[in-house]
Amino acid sequence: MFKRSGVWWTCIRHNGRKIQKSLETSDRKLAKAIEAKIRTEIIEGKYYEKPIYNERTFLPLIAKFMKEYAPKKSVSMQRSYTASSKHLIPFFGNINLLLITAKKISKYKVLRYEEGVSPATINRETAMLSRMFTIAVEEWEWLDHKPFLRIKKEKENNVQEKYLTSDEEKRLIENCPEWLKGLVVFSLNTGLRQNEQLSLTWERVSLQRRDILILETKSGRPRSIPLNKTAIGVLERNAKTRSIKNDLVFFSNCGTKLNNCNLIRAFKRAGGIL
Repeated sequence: MFKRSGVWWTCIRHNGRKIQKSLETSDRKLAKAIEAKIRTEIIEGKYYEKPIYNERTFLPLIAKFMKEYAPKKSVSMQRSYTASSKHLIPFFGNINLLLITAKKISKYKVLRYEEGVSPATINRETAMLSRMFTIAVEEWEWLDHKPFLRIKKEKENNVQEKYLTSDEEKRLIENCPEWLKGLVVFSLNTGLRQNEQLSLTWERVSLQRRDILILETKSGRPRSIPLNKTAIGVLERNAKTRSIKNDLVFFSNCGTKLNNCNLIRAFKRAGGIL
């Protein structure tokens, strides 16, 4: 037995089935007596003769989840649950909860892959499904066990490379505010990651050799980036207005390191795709 929110609970495993339920009392002695009765009924085969909520379907479960559980989570998580529910409901709909097995979930994954959905999206949707059933068993007592033990996560590899056409590059640069144009042009001509560019200092720049040195790389090894004429032009213009507060090549109006969030917002407004 264990206590949760001042109330005693029992967790019993028998012949591969798990029964976890509230004993609905804070009195330990009474709780032990109730647990002993449940164990006796299990051994005598009488416990499972009771209705096992076989009328429960998926729709009431997800409705209760979205009404009682989701609002307690962050706004971003609530959005994620709302998005996932739009796909879970049409598939599972009025299916009896006890019939939502691992095999049924596998069929759902196949359908979502056929619709062109990424593994990360499928993982979010099935994680919500798993969470719903956990709460249904452990807190709401809608079920005495999960009809599936666990959901295997899909391997995520959602990196998609986006290359701009010449016209797209031109439109992007034209729509950028002046302070952003140099950053965008330099990025397009060097391929630097955002943090690499925002952290770039003049001591790592060589206009004579026409290259820059990046020390903090993903691989952990320094690398040298050659510069073309356009990138050199950006650096030469920036060199004329160097900050007296630090050695950064690109900096804010206050002379400090540019804020990633502000940069992303400005980039999106200009029509950029991250």
